[in-house]
Amino acid sequence: MRITDLMIKETMIMDLQATTKDGAIEELIASLEASGRINDRALFKEMIYKREAESSTGIGGGIAMPHAKTKAVNEATVVFAKSSKGVDFESLDGEPANVFFMIAAPEGAANTHLRTLAALSRLLIDTDFIEKLMNAQTPDEVSELFDTKQAEEEAAKKAKEAKKEAAEAQKTPDVIVGNPNSDEFVVAVTACPTGIAHTYMAEDALIKKATEMGVNIRVETNGSEGAQNVLTADEIRRAKGVIVAADKKVEMARFDGKPVLQRPVSDGIRKSEELIRKALNGDAPIYRSEGNGNAEETKAEKASVGSKIYKDLMNGISHMLPFVVGGGILLAISFLFEQMAGAENPIVKLLQTIGGGTGAFHFLIPILAGFIAMSIGDRPALMPGMVGGLMAVNSNAGFLGGLAAGFMAGYVVIFLRKAFAGLPKTLDGLKPILLYPVFGLLITGAIMFYLFDPIFGGINTWLVNVLNNLGTGNAVILGLILGGMMSIDMGGPFNKAAYAFSIGVFTSSGNTNGAMMAAVMAGGMVPPLAIALASTFFKNKFTEQERKSGLTNYVLGLSFITEGAIPFAAADPLRVLTSCIVGSAIAGGLTQFWKINLPAPHGGIFVAALANHALLFLLAVAIGSLISALILGLWKKPLEAK
Repeated sequence: MRITDLMIKETMIMDLQATTKDGAIEELIASLEASGRINDRALFKEMIYKREAESSTGIGGGIAMPHAKTKAVNEATVVFAKSSKGVDFESLDGEPANVFFMIAAPEGAANTHLRTLAALSRLLIDTDFIEKLMNAQTPDEVSELFDTKQAEEEAAKKAKEAKKEAAEAQKTPDVIVGNPNSDEFVVAVTACPTGIAHTYMAEDALIKKATEMGVNIRVETNGSEGAQNVLTADEIRRAKGVIVAADKKVEMARFDGKPVLQRPVSDGIRKSEELIRKALNGDAPIYRSEGNGNAEETKAEKASVGSKIYKDLMNGISHMLPFVVGGGILLAISFLFEQMAGAENPIVKLLQTIGGGTGAFHFLIPILAGFIAMSIGDRPALMPGMVGGLMAVNSNAGFLGGLAAGFMAGYVVIFLRKAFAGLPKTLDGLKPILLYPVFGLLITGAIMFYLFDPIFGGINTWLVNVLNNLGTGNAVILGLILGGMMSIDMGGPFNKAAYAFSIGVFTSSGNTNGAMMAAVMAGGMVPPLAIALASTFFKNKFTEQERKSGLTNYVLGLSFITEGAIPFAAADPLRVLTSCIVGSAIAGGLTQFWKINLPAPHGGIFVAALANHALLFLLAVAIGSLISALILGLWKKPLEAK
């Protein structure tokens, strides 16, 4: 397949008018929509911004490649655009972007499409080619440039394959790329979250730079098609160093004992020479697979303490959430059946057994603790963390005890790794299967039993008693805070902190205290509902596509899916976030003022009937949503006034 089969002329923008990043994204998406290549503008935009949140796709050198792979795409397409003025795209080199490629890939993109997109990414490393694109005046010229360039690349690839086949026929050593007379050899792995563009640009940049330096290199890509050109054990053994230029997890255990540079995929594109030199010189931490990565880390490669704690916590919460949602929904259904058929009904007992304290909900805290520990201390920390979490459950130390168990178990394994570092090399095989499990469990269990369980058990009991006996005024304040937090970042740290707190209270009180859950659920339902209402009743302030997208937010809001409001918040953060925070806080506060209890951790309107005051719960959500919608609608400027 030719690149120009995906980069159709009808979508090309030869003079991009936007002057901001948001404006450029809007203009590129509009071209996709006008050509019928996407079916859900809001979803596609949400996925584009989700990718941008991971790292800017302004890769530097005047190029930006915003991309997404989603069901909102009808047909794989690349929108080419160029701007003579330049756009501040938050590029990695701080320079404006002049050439844009918006890549839209459907969820079930065929391998042929993905290979073509990878080929496109590789072409963009050539600065001379980019300059020719900038000078092109018509879509026909752009298409001709790509067809010619791709033909040259394919001819070079065939020549390379023929050379390799000849070498294999003569049984000559497997030198991949570089100088056949050099023994300088490094290996690399490249990967980005979507695996469409940056993965292959980093591969090509590393290969080209290695060729210039006379260094032999082998690059494995972890793209949308899975791992390609997978490194062999012999290649890893022969390599002087390993480069992992990746923004997602790759298989690391195979690099045990090797100098490994772990960098963002963007460094593979922009700093390829630096990475190759460091790998050749062994100027990299030695990777140890039984721990959480490197035995030594340079300060530049260490994350901040806050971001590290957040990453570890989110690893636990993300693994816990399926148990919360699955168990919570089954519990909610059981409560509905119980109201109709009684507590002794066999279906009620079945659902409560599967979803409740002896089923899915029994695993919440152990899973949370285990995967927090695993994020810190890798696989050996999983078992001590889970056992510590279970001890927290059994001793009534609850959610707080589980958090403490997870972090402690992870760092206990880190301590053990350092403590056993001086043992003879012959005992290395015993560490992960004997020493870490036994001593990790013993130390974690002892600290939990004698210290953490009594302390956090007391704190947890006190917290539950305080919440159960809160006066109306204090309860309303807490409801305001929790509800507002659900809108601050709509799925980010504040949102997750509020949700985790309510889950902790919910589980610690034996699923009977759903007051905090009511505040959080009401607060989380407000943003998408407010967007839907505002786009319905203030039509002159939203584009036609925004109004269409607003309709989907009715369903998302009623389902307690706060993230439906993210595309609108990304486009107009000040107005959208401010209005949503106000409405969510009011909704959360009202649930406490009316003493609403909702014994279900998920489900939105579909579990509202379980609330002790179901109509008041719906009224709280409606009032918060209406207030947010009015603030946003009145504050937002009409389209013609923009």
